[in-house]
Amino acid sequence: MKKVLIVGAGKGGTALLKIFKETKIMEVVAIIDINEKAPGMLLAREMNIKTGHDWRPFLTADIDVVIEATGNIEVFKEIRKTRKKNTVVIPGEVAYITAQLVEEKEQLIAKLKNEKNRHDLIFNSTHDGMIVVDEFGYITHLNDSAEQMISVEKENAIGKHILEVIPTSGLPRVLKTKVTEVHQEFTLGNGRKIITTRVPMIDESGRLFGALAVFKDITEFVQLAEEITNLKEIRMMLEAIIHSSEEAISVVDEHGKGILINPAYTRITGLSEEQVIGKPATADISEGESMHMKVLKTRRPVRGVRMKVGPKKRDVVVNVAPIIVDGILKGSVGIIHDVSEIQRLTNELNRARQIIRTLEAKYSFADIIGTSEEMMVAIEQAKLAAKTPVTILLRGESGTGKELFAHAIHNASDRKYNKFIRVNCAAISESLLESELFGYEEGAFSGAKRGGKRGLFEEANNGSIFLDEIGELSANMQAKLLRVLQEGEIVRVGGTKPIPINVRVIAATNVHLEKAIADGTFREDLYYRLNRMPIYIPPLRARKQDIPALCQHLIQKLNQDYGRNVEGLTEDAIRYLLSYDWPGNVRELENVLGRAMIFMKFNEVLIDVKHIPALRMPSNENDLAIDFDDNKERTLAEMVEEYEARMIERVLRKHNGNKTATAKALGISIRNLYYKLEKYGIANNNMQ
Repeated sequence: MKKVLIVGAGKGGTALLKIFKETKIMEVVAIIDINEKAPGMLLAREMNIKTGHDWRPFLTADIDVVIEATGNIEVFKEIRKTRKKNTVVIPGEVAYITAQLVEEKEQLIAKLKNEKNRHDLIFNSTHDGMIVVDEFGYITHLNDSAEQMISVEKENAIGKHILEVIPTSGLPRVLKTKVTEVHQEFTLGNGRKIITTRVPMIDESGRLFGALAVFKDITEFVQLAEEITNLKEIRMMLEAIIHSSEEAISVVDEHGKGILINPAYTRITGLSEEQVIGKPATADISEGESMHMKVLKTRRPVRGVRMKVGPKKRDVVVNVAPIIVDGILKGSVGIIHDVSEIQRLTNELNRARQIIRTLEAKYSFADIIGTSEEMMVAIEQAKLAAKTPVTILLRGESGTGKELFAHAIHNASDRKYNKFIRVNCAAISESLLESELFGYEEGAFSGAKRGGKRGLFEEANNGSIFLDEIGELSANMQAKLLRVLQEGEIVRVGGTKPIPINVRVIAATNVHLEKAIADGTFREDLYYRLNRMPIYIPPLRARKQDIPALCQHLIQKLNQDYGRNVEGLTEDAIRYLLSYDWPGNVRELENVLGRAMIFMKFNEVLIDVKHIPALRMPSNENDLAIDFDDNKERTLAEMVEEYEARMIERVLRKHNGNKTATAKALGISIRNLYYKLEKYGIANNNMQ
């Protein structure tokens, strides 16, 4: 840990003190300022950090970094002159810039929190019930009004399928048809009568990602209509309802003159009674034609018409119906729904990326093809491990079938009737991985769901969790995973209460973990926890006798995918495949067979050598050779980097610039590949 001395306890020094206090790689030894009451001095005392007025006694040989945050160039020069040889001095400009960045970060966090609170307030302040489901029909949002109407608490509804909560709901139908259903009468299980509008939620690309139901309780309205016969009392009651409604309502007479609006109408349109009452029905319209005038002309209602109203051009949906008494047209009434806030909320429901879904294990040991001695040893080890609760580490090159083994181990264990969760540790960003694995509490961060969320470890309780590419975990996540393996418990993000779990961990990696430990990128204690039962899955080049059986199995699978009826390979084709070393293993073999079937004519039933794309490994690596006679003296590291750059460029060219396939072939993560491409200046346009 680097030891830091901060000289200057003003705004910049205080900001740096806060930053270093949060990091584990920097330790603030002391903070110095001539002002005893400087903000950094006060904060340092709260943190039990030494303070002083003179920096000289503190500038000892063990100080790694001195940050001069006074802004005084003379102080900076004197510190540089006095510092020890190994001590780095950073000028005050850095402190000032850092302070600005911290201040901007805090302002942004506060803004995001305020925005979320405002959205929640809007969602829950409406008197209309609102229920949102995802594309599979599971409830993701439910506001306070809906909770009251359906008589089910949010905690017992969110996360469940809509038919479990409302068995006769029409939302699954909307998900299937993608057709909006406007103002449908519906009776809930508790006897309440509602009017509901169901809307499929479709993004800009046309993908369905859920559905929204907005409904109003009309039970009291129906009862009043049945019980009240006096026209005056009905009028008074209706006016009271109209004025108390959160929906904007406007009424015009038979001539199209405004006779009634409610406060919600004024709030949405920005128009007062003086601007509407007695004025033509077109007075409130910014874009579009008057639906009141259309209804008065046709005597037919209109539903779900989009338009813009008021001076602010508020985006709304209007429903207008004629008022007919004893067969005589008396006017029309319009309901205006403000959709701008609803649109903002539904946009937030778009997920940045689709996180790993919970699936059952699909494969068993019967699906593992191989009779070679190396493969049989791996299978027998896996079968033995499946009968125990021990942590398993699957090791092998990319494409050898590590996930297939994980499925089979789960299905052969006594946990097979419980969940099998798959997680690709390299496919989820580090900022999301912790909350996905361990879950989070309500309010843990901006955007956290109300009530919090269960993590994947909790979802896999009493089952198995498969952690693929375990070698890509950050040091922080390695420490948290070690706690899970040691203590059998997790702590949600933002929480303090340990949650006990009973999960079998199956990890997999194609990274040389022993080398990673030596390099300091992988924890040795975590390695020994994971390595309780290591199973090495041999590469295809080490079990070439399995290639014919593998080809037959893969051809049957590809026949179903491609709609073909290929029966197998010729002897020449098999010999050709056996002559190749298969750096991409079974995955590469499947790709080669798939391309071969594409090149076949429909009347051909056997794959021949002519159908198989060229399988060339450089026997004479001229393109990878390093010229040692170029009269340049280079270090070993420089020569290794040159070779690495040429190898990456060759593999990238082989895969036609496909970075995902290149990363898999090289046995590195996609993030590591992008780093190396940028480091060596390798671009796709050079791969053709």
